[in-house]
Amino acid sequence: MEFAIVAPIFVIFVFGMIEYGRMVMVQQILTNASREGARIAVLEGSTRQEVIDAVVDYCNTGRVSITDAAVDLDPTDPATAEYGDPVTVTLNVAFREVSWLPAPMYLGATNLTAASVMRKESSQ
Repeated sequence: MEFAIVAPIFVIFVFGMIEYGRMVMVQQILTNASREGARIAVLEGSTRQEVIDAVVDYCNTGRVSITDAAVDLDPTDPATAEYGDPVTVTLNVAFREVSWLPAPMYLGATNLTAASVMRKESSQ
């Protein structure tokens, strides 16, 4: 009798922990991937495709694969940035696309975003 009352609450807590744990893990991967992309973007002669490739490679390394992240650059072409200009790499992904649960209970409508800003490096 007591188990019938406690079991559903326990299951909800377990799935909630799984969902929030996955959200924190994906957020950290997005943050690191945006930083890696920004590191490439600020180098002299870097292209938009090189930045996107670096971000996608980082998102697909290891046991975790994030394939649905949208990558935005500001400026759109990092080669147009002048010395010292800020270059921003932003990643967005809907949590429902990266959740381990078939139907996320709490965070299904959440969008995860990470951005990194670095100054353009080049010879003056």
